[in-house]
Amino acid sequence: MKVLVTGSSGLIGSEMVNFFDSRAKSVIGIDNNMRAQFFGPDGDTRWNLERLRRSTRHFQHQELDIRDRAGVETLFLSKGPFDLIIHCAAQPSHDLAASRPFDDFDVNAMGTLNLLESTRRHSPDAVFVFMSTNKVYGDAPNDLPLKELALRWEYANPEDYDGITELMRIDRSKHSIFGASKVAADVMTQEYGRYFGIKTHCLRCSCLTGPYHSAVELHGFLSYVVKMQLLGRTYRIYGYQGKQVRDQIHSYDVARIIELIYRNPRSGEMYNLGGGRANSCSILEAFALVEEMTGKKMNFEYVDKNREGDHICYITNLARLKSHYSEWEITKSLPTIIRETVDAWNMRLTAYSSV
Repeated sequence: MKVLVTGSSGLIGSEMVNFFDSRAKSVIGIDNNMRAQFFGPDGDTRWNLERLRRSTRHFQHQELDIRDRAGVETLFLSKGPFDLIIHCAAQPSHDLAASRPFDDFDVNAMGTLNLLESTRRHSPDAVFVFMSTNKVYGDAPNDLPLKELALRWEYANPEDYDGITELMRIDRSKHSIFGASKVAADVMTQEYGRYFGIKTHCLRCSCLTGPYHSAVELHGFLSYVVKMQLLGRTYRIYGYQGKQVRDQIHSYDVARIIELIYRNPRSGEMYNLGGGRANSCSILEAFALVEEMTGKKMNFEYVDKNREGDHICYITNLARLKSHYSEWEITKSLPTIIRETVDAWNMRLTAYSSV
């Protein structure tokens, strides 16, 4: 089994490398550390690359930009054909996309097309999994009736209790520039499945998290909360009284569903993927959970303007995914995720302070 992982030094990509290193003959990782260019030193992922080099046996790193069409094709010719392609590389920030729309679209949309076309030409039997986003729905989920509780927004209608399904519309909504570029990549990935018969799958993810996140203010909600809290810095809340809700899924549980997809692939599929209701929390609730584990109070300030296209309450409905892969379930609870993230940041901050 040969696995290709794009964005292999990031949170999800590095989890895929770790997970499949013991299951595959080889794991090729593509990453050019563009996150450091997007987000500065705090977004740098080189530390994670070095961790992977120390801890894996079958991993090979390739310094490659997925916008480089010829370079991507050369990689497929020299290292392929691949059995499984996991596309995690992305420009992931709403705010950054608005100031760098060409970079955002070139990475998210054109980079995805480069990978799809090389897959069609040189690895046509591969299973292709694209890490999409719930932002393909834009702010349409905000049209659902909500009620305000003490610490969170909640769905007002009982039929919405389990969260957002794949029937949510993707048009007639504000996506943010980032969301629009991911829509383009998502639809193109589906089309390569439906039109060309490639085994493509889009995972429309809610909040992805885990211990190996190079979190920054513009991207990495839960890990960034932990980081700011441990450093005693001020976290900025943007709108909705800090009661906006997200469901959190650990990167390990993402790897588990991708393994099941590989074993029983489909074509042109898309699924909503997240932690579900049990792993949902608001920003204020996240503050309280982290405070409980660390004993430190969270410093924050409130900005009375929400981010463009932001969701007020987003909980992933996992019913369709589980109907196709019934053996999959969430194994990492929200308290477990926070505990792992706190421990990881404590280790990293200790390492930084000793340098």
